[in-house]
Amino acid sequence: MTWGAGGPEPVSAEDVFAGKTVALFSLPGAFTPTCSAKHLPSYKQKAQELKAKGVDSICCTAVNDIFVLHAWEQAQGTEGEIMMLADGNGDYVKALGLDFDGSSFGMGRRGQRFSLLAKDGVVTHINIEEPGEYRVSSAEYLLEQL
Repeated sequence: MTWGAGGPEPVSAEDVFAGKTVALFSLPGAFTPTCSAKHLPSYKQKAQELKAKGVDSICCTAVNDIFVLHAWEQAQGTEGEIMMLADGNGDYVKALGLDFDGSSFGMGRRGQRFSLLAKDGVVTHINIEEPGEYRVSSAEYLLEQL
């Protein structure tokens, strides 16, 4: 799901990736410490550099509902720059094999922290963080790969 002019709107992978170069990053959850202080801000700060290197769209996904992601988008000031993609049930990250059980932290099933670059729906780079880490999924790291 994404947030459209009228509120929540379903979106398919084809809608997001077809005919475009997309930088997508996944994080465990909106409003969480590293995600709010480092991960999303890195893509906000580097958005123009990514676009200058050929990225058409920057997308953020998390196992949160679209209402939470939209509120976080507003709080972080990323509207219009970064497309928020709510993976509310974790179906997308599970299909990628990049989900994890955060139940010991009271978070349930979540998506691992990662970034990827896809060209016309084909992943050309994927950077998966080790548990508890934040480095290879940053915008700075992805820029080094372009």
